[in-house]
Amino acid sequence: MIGALKSFLKNLYHGPRRKHVALRWTLVGLDVLLVSFFVFTTFLPHDPQPQWVIIADYAIGAFLSLDWLARMWVAKDKIGYVTTPLVLVDLLVILSLFAPALTESFVFLRVLRTLRLLRSYHLLRQLSAEWKFFKQREEIMLSALNLLVFIFVVSALVYALQVRTNEQITNYVDALYFTITTLTTTGFGDITLSGTTGRLLAVFVMIVGVSLFLRLVQSIFRPRKVSYECPDCGLSRHDHDAVHCKHCGRVLHIENMGD
Repeated sequence: MIGALKSFLKNLYHGPRRKHVALRWTLVGLDVLLVSFFVFTTFLPHDPQPQWVIIADYAIGAFLSLDWLARMWVAKDKIGYVTTPLVLVDLLVILSLFAPALTESFVFLRVLRTLRLLRSYHLLRQLSAEWKFFKQREEIMLSALNLLVFIFVVSALVYALQVRTNEQITNYVDALYFTITTLTTTGFGDITLSGTTGRLLAVFVMIVGVSLFLRLVQSIFRPRKVSYECPDCGLSRHDHDAVHCKHCGRVLHIENMGD
């Protein structure tokens, strides 16, 4: 019985057959829904937390706990699995979902739950490996994902650190508004962060956020490149219609559809 269950889980998470791949994509779809739920609940009031959100958190926490334990059970290197950064992030998210049973303060949970957005990088890698559409636009999508994750995680951090000490930050929308106006260099000045911690956080948003925003703009408007490593010099980025390597002149054989 136990052996059959372990075999089923191995096939579910690592099996090569079409039905196993389909089941894994079902799990990916569920993960997208969970991330969307976490983002949505950041806009809801947290003092007090709506009862239906608490119930949903417990249900999601139970599901993610079973998934986390099942993956660890079938992993060949269990220590290596548990110490993987993304797996540790998942554990933090799971703990945050059960935290309402231990505390009445929900502010810090925003930061922990938005870390689930880091799962989006794994999803993008899967999509790029399976579909050419995502592979061809991987650089733009990665730049957009970096900016999106930064905005929501930092907004959660701004809210958690400022909501009780800054009268200008009363809800998550205020924190999100501050983050976006700062990283786009709009800077209306109607919301500012207070205290030394707040000023340092604002500096961090300006330096990192503006860099990510400019990176996204650059990815959209500069000529499209493809990933193809030159056998001689190792240059890994080329124009999609390149015939010769710009660095060493070697003839390249980049697959394309003539577009």
